[in-house]
Amino acid sequence: MTEKDQQAALVKEIQARFDRKLKDAEIALLEYWQEQVDRVAQMKPEGVAALQMQVRRISEMMANRIRILKRDH
Repeated sequence: MTEKDQQAALVKEIQARFDRKLKDAEIALLEYWQEQVDRVAQMKPEGVAALQMQVRRISEMMANRIRILKRDH
């Protein structure tokens, strides 16, 4: 195996690891937000206002997380 082949194999392995990590992170993120939405879905609000307030809370949480990620980026 030549050095070029070894480097190509190493790059391929690193890319596969990166892809797995990225996929795992995306799954964790989606599971978290699904849990938040499921909590709202299980609620028995007394009216639309209470439901809207919970949806706004989730939206604010998401906006806050986006701001943090953009700041760190």
